[in-house]
Amino acid sequence: MGKLTNKTAFITGGTSGIGLATAQDFINEGARVIITGRHSETLNQTVASLGPNAFSIACDNGKMSDILQLPERIKAITPALDIVFANAGYGRFAPVGGVTEAMFDELFNVLVKGTFFTVQQLLPLLREGSSIIFNTSVVTAYGSQNASIYSAAKAAVQSLTKNLAADLTAQKIRVNSVSPGYTETDIFNKTGFTAEQITGAKDYITPLLPYKRFGTAMEVAKAVSFLASDDASYIHGAEIVVDGGYSVIR
Repeated sequence: MGKLTNKTAFITGGTSGIGLATAQDFINEGARVIITGRHSETLNQTVASLGPNAFSIACDNGKMSDILQLPERIKAITPALDIVFANAGYGRFAPVGGVTEAMFDELFNVLVKGTFFTVQQLLPLLREGSSIIFNTSVVTAYGSQNASIYSAAKAAVQSLTKNLAADLTAQKIRVNSVSPGYTETDIFNKTGFTAEQITGAKDYITPLLPYKRFGTAMEVAKAVSFLASDDASYIHGAEIVVDGGYSVIR
């Protein structure tokens, strides 16, 4: 019996990285999992790899028309949810002078607006005692060059953790977040950096990390599974940092 047995989870951005690792761990712990992604072919391949307890819905986290359809599409799979992991997102980085309105809107639409309204739309499906987990980031703990908009968007999600926790306490829905540090995912491939720039960034960052390595997606997923489980029944409005100590050890 896993710690998520008989629970049904919904994960945004579940085809790669932390979202995929969390789907794998949720299933290993006994849950049924619905994942979202933007591309049907990738979703189908991911669900096939996850097995019979995985389901998928094509949804763009930055597109309100997709988000508004989620409740009915979920009801075609399950009548209710126990866990929501609002994970979908990616980064765009530029110096202050290089930030465009399109870049600003893109990041806030996906990371903040899409995240908020996804949770809002799914609230009627959440059973009493359910758990909502947001994916924030340790970039909110310090200042970084070229990260002003990404960090501001993640700080907004960090704020949602506390404020939705206050709003949903009466419904006995726990709201928490996981804050990953540098993690081995494909996030660098979505930044617009060249392969050479990605290699250079990793070579620069790795020696600065306390354990001299990036974290794995599964190491973050384990923290998400804990927050989703009854083991975390008295944890509410909290943020668990999974960064190998980077944000506090220099």
